[in-house]
Amino acid sequence: MARRGRRSSHERWLVSYADLMTLLFAFFATMYAISSVDAMKLTQVAHALQVAFDDSARGRAIASGEGLLPERGTKVAPGRDAENVSARIARDLARELADRQLELSLDSRGLVISIPEAGSFAVGRDELSPLAEALIARIAAVLSDVPNAVRVEGHTDDVPIHTSRFRSNWDLSTARATRVVEFLSDRAAIAPQRLAAAGYGEFHPRVANDGPENRARNRRVDLVVLNAATRAAEEPAQGAASR
Repeated sequence: MARRGRRSSHERWLVSYADLMTLLFAFFATMYAISSVDAMKLTQVAHALQVAFDDSARGRAIASGEGLLPERGTKVAPGRDAENVSARIARDLARELADRQLELSLDSRGLVISIPEAGSFAVGRDELSPLAEALIARIAAVLSDVPNAVRVEGHTDDVPIHTSRFRSNWDLSTARATRVVEFLSDRAAIAPQRLAAAGYGEFHPRVANDGPENRARNRRVDLVVLNAATRAAEEPAQGAASR
């Protein structure tokens, strides 16, 4: 009996060993199951997580004005252009941002620099005010350091307009965008090949047109610093006009 008891105590390690083998079997079974999942789905999930974390970091950079700040006159890599331009503008035009003379945001197209109508254009007119010219000149000084295309987009509220000069909000929004493009090209020395003008009228509001304050927010001109993906997808290829 004593000999049998000693044998039983010596064999207790088999219990732990069996538990370890069970865990290893479960681990390798899980790994095998994962390996049989559609690789495309795994890639899509990984990409979505990467975009989510990247967008979160970008949002924090805009809110704080932090980021990689290039020295003045230094060209920046196209892959980091939106963050760099945002940080430069947040630093160089901090007072204008605080006074709501412009707003910054990032979306799938790139960096959006919004200039409200108030102080920039007279109601129903497309001439840039001296204040707007000074502001756009300072923005252009930052844009000159990056190679990206810039699309200027005019927006209005939903109040109809019909004057001797503008038959609709389409006309007004397009004219305002064109004035900004002309200023960037003729007086701020931005290469015209980088520029485009578009008018959206009242059809791309930022907020609902349900009161004077919201209508004022919708009357704006956006300077969109296009990222490489948007430029490739939306802009005509070089040389297309010659074909």
